[in-house]
Amino acid sequence: MIARMWHGTTPLHKADEYQRLMREIAIPDYLATEGNISAFVLRRDEGGMAHFTTLTFWRSLDAIKAFAGEDAAVAKYYNFDPDFLVELVPHAEHYEAFDK
Repeated sequence: MIARMWHGTTPLHKADEYQRLMREIAIPDYLATEGNISAFVLRRDEGGMAHFTTLTFWRSLDAIKAFAGEDAAVAKYYNFDPDFLVELVPHAEHYEAFDK
């Protein structure tokens, strides 16, 4: 299993709307992709900014490529992201996820 993490930051006054869009558009998109196991959005407010981290779990690298494109490391952005994010971070991070 592969864990994929991405981080983005919005000004605090835009955070609630961004969170709504993540819930209504991004999370359903993740979950609809074949090979996605689960998807979470984490939020932390600090110093006038809201930090969002997506944490998704995938069955394989090919499943991530079906979601993000041939270069799985490249971050996937939605059309609303530039209106909210302070910076478009170019890459997501991947980790092997295991238990026991």
